[in-house]
Amino acid sequence: MNQDIEKILFTEQQISEICDEMAERINSDYKGKKVVAVCVLKGSIMFFSDLFRRLTVDCSLDFMAASSYGSGTISGGTVKITKDITSDIAGKDVIIVEDILDTGNTLSYIKKYLESYSPASVRICTLLDKPERRTVEVKADYTGKVVGDQFIVGYGLDYDEKYRNLPYIGVLKPEIYIK
Repeated sequence: MNQDIEKILFTEQQISEICDEMAERINSDYKGKKVVAVCVLKGSIMFFSDLFRRLTVDCSLDFMAASSYGSGTISGGTVKITKDITSDIAGKDVIIVEDILDTGNTLSYIKKYLESYSPASVRICTLLDKPERRTVEVKADYTGKVVGDQFIVGYGLDYDEKYRNLPYIGVLKPEIYIK
């Protein structure tokens, strides 16, 4: 375990099981449909890769980069899209794949933004949901696990671009981010 991690919330094995369960639901819900899975970079890349390999439906992928975070631990509230999708999603079912639903600012904005392209539907799939911090009304259609209001890193989640490469999800020690 990394010395900056207070405790591990989800092991590699637990994350794998979560991905299995979520893919099973998505495969069932979208059987016979054309799906575009949109990975929200950078944090969700690990989850997206593991989930996408488990999908058996007719599925293509695309990427967006958007964030309401800077280098700190508090959401800035302003969403900035730095990379847009390149797929034509008109008339297709879209699943936004995100690492964590926190304040809801980013996912609410992205969902509305993608709806402007006239897809058949837009749903949200998030590995983690932190409802205590929600400031915008948004709900995930697929949620891996609900977590408390702790600063978590690993498996794509970062603090100031660090810890993304950890194979598990853990709670960052407060002394690392509180200065």
